[in-house]
This record gives sequence, C-alpha cells and structure tokens, in this order.
Amino acid sequence: MKPFSFVHAADLHLGYAQYNLDVRREDFNVAFRELVDKTIELKPDFMIVAGDIFEHARPSNMTLENAITNFRRLRDAGIPVLTVDGSHDSAPNVITGTILNPLDSAGLIRYLPRHEGASWRNESCYVYGVPNFRTPRKTGEEFPLFLSKNKPTPDPSLFNILVFHMALDIPILKHPQMEAEARPELLPEGFDYYAGGHIHAPHKFSFKKGLLAYSGCTETANYDDAEIEKGFYHVEVNEKGVPKLHRIKLKTPRRFIILNRDYTGLTPAKITETAMQLVKEVDKTGAVIVPIIRGVLPAEAGRGEIDITKIRNAAERALLVHPVLRLKETEVPEEVIRSIFEGGLKDLKTKAFEYFFEIFSERYVMEEAEAIARRAVDLLDPLVGKQEEKVKEVLEEFG
Repeated sequence: MKPFSFVHAADLHLGYAQYNLDVRREDFNVAFRELVDKTIELKPDFMIVAGDIFEHARPSNMTLENAITNFRRLRDAGIPVLTVDGSHDSAPNVITGTILNPLDSAGLIRYLPRHEGASWRNESCYVYGVPNFRTPRKTGEEFPLFLSKNKPTPDPSLFNILVFHMALDIPILKHPQMEAEARPELLPEGFDYYAGGHIHAPHKFSFKKGLLAYSGCTETANYDDAEIEKGFYHVEVNEKGVPKLHRIKLKTPRRFIILNRDYTGLTPAKITETAMQLVKEVDKTGAVIVPIIRGVLPAEAGRGEIDITKIRNAAERALLVHPVLRLKETEVPEEVIRSIFEGGLKDLKTKAFEYFFEIFSERYVMEEAEAIARRAVDLLDPLVGKQEEKVKEVLEEFG
C-alpha cells in the first residue's frame, strides 16, 4: 500500500453567534480558517469533516460565504474534503435537504451519503459515510435501512474509513448532557478507522478490528467544552496500513474561564458579592468568564434575589461574563407541591416554563432561552393529548 495521510476534523459549528454575539460567530470562522491553514501546510491526501460543519441547517449568507472561501482554498490546494452531516446541519426535511448538497454540487466538498455507495476511494483508501438521523429512535430504525440500500464494501487491500456523526453507547464516551444515539454494534465491520463527530472531546481507542477516533471541536460551543484542547487529527498511514495519529492544536480559539463553586448556605447578597469578587480576580482581556453558581440556598431565599447584573458587570476587560445559576432552593414542603399539582394544567405550565427557562438559560442568552422555553411549553397540550401531527407541526415551525 502506498503511504498517505489525511486530516480528521469535526464540529466546526460555523455561524454560531454564541451568547448572541457577532464576535463569537467570527471566532468560529477564525478557528476554521486556522484549521484550513494548517491542513494546507500538512498537505494531506484528503480531509474528513465528520459533521456539524454548520451550527444551523440554514446558515446565513455571511457564514456560507466564509465557508465557501475556505473550502475553495482547500480545493485549489488539491485537497478533497469528504463530509457527512451532523445533528446541527442535517436536512430539516426531505424537500429542503441539507445545505451540504449545494456545496457538493459546486465541487467544494463531497457529501458522502449523497453519492452512489455513499463512498469515495483512491488508490490507497476507501471512505464510506453515513448521514445523521438526529435521534436515537430514528437512528435505530433508519441506520440499518441506509446500510442495506448503500451496502458498505470495505476492500482488504486498501485502508478503509467509516465517517459518522453520532454518540456511541460506550462507557468511555458517556456524557451527562449527551444521550447516546447508537449501539456500537450498529457500525459495520471491516473498517480500519472509524472517524467520528458529535462528541466535542478528542478520543481514540481500539474498536472492532480498527481504531475509533473523535477529533473533538474547533471552538467552545458550550462552556462544558472550555477545558477541552481544540484541534484535529492528522493521520499518517504507512505502507502496512498502520495509522499514526498526531494531535494538531489550534491556537485561535477564545479563552474561557470557568468559575465552578458551591455557594450552599450563603445568602443571595453574599453569593452576589463573592461571585463578583471571583470574576474580578480572573478578569482577562477578551475572555469569556462563566461563573457556575451552584448549591442550596437558605430557607426563604430565592434564586431571583441573586443580582446577576452586578456579577455580569464585575469584569472590565473580559468579552463577557455569563453566570449560570444551578442553585436549588430549600426543599419545598410536600403540602406545597400538592397544592401546585392540584392547581391544574395552567399552574403546571407556569412551573414547566420556569423549569425550561432555567435549563435553557445555561446555554442561551435570556431572549433565546425564553423563546425556546415557551415553545417547549407549547408542546405540553399536544403531547398530553397524543396529537402527533400537532407535535410535528410545532417542532417543524421551531426547527
């Protein structure tokens, strides 16, 4: 076998205006530009992007223009880009299709699931790619059908790669905020390298008779990713078909500072004061500071008494301070809980909105979190009434 190399990247999330900031949207573009710069320097035979190229299924014109510019640079350098879709940029419906289709038609990428056999090959390598099916249920139902219609044909004389975007149900990959989408046995045998996307931390380990790798993300899409080294893999395959992975670190991703502290027993005023002081101590130019305020409040105290505005304004040099409230109020007496449930669906919706808003505000700015929480509440009636079409309608309007 002729030795060759390839780049394995994933989870670019282009177009993500995190915290509703244009500068964060540009950060994701800058990280992609550095990825392309480094790839051109490495001169691999091809590049794999294992899904979530874009943050949204319908990226803005500006985001598309930046993506096209950089994919054209790779094409002009003679580096084919082989892709699959991810949970963010998969087709919202059959009629519309994924944004990866027109990029494929323009010759900027090769969207593998779109092509006959869902594959690409050269003299040394066979690459097979599967689409993302969004949910564990659909993955279980549709993945085997896709494999039967597009039968993978790994060639023992070549180096065989399978590209996918999903979290596998493997203990080492467990994440409290990410549900496994597929059992590992669903992935077909006969591949030397399984190129994964969706899990933002880099991983590599033996799998079946080959190697499974997640390249990780290229920017911080969630504060949980803050301490993960951003980058990608450069994989060199020798004449015996043995891969050697080199971790290539990106230098441009923005700095995040996470202040994770337990404030149990402190009054809201003391929590505000302490959090402000911590923010001032770590204030760095251009950083995103995330104070995670967790613990149990004293009796009679409420989360609403924390002065979030003061905490946000405590930094002078940081780009943003994004407090995350994970405080629990003192346990509600049973009689109070009973009175809530006896109040009927209207009161339940109010409580549901408060709960959803708290959860979504951990990742989104207040306006976005409120909109998503309201849409989640809109689903309660049709879900209770088993109105499947109405549920689909609400989800499609949102997505």
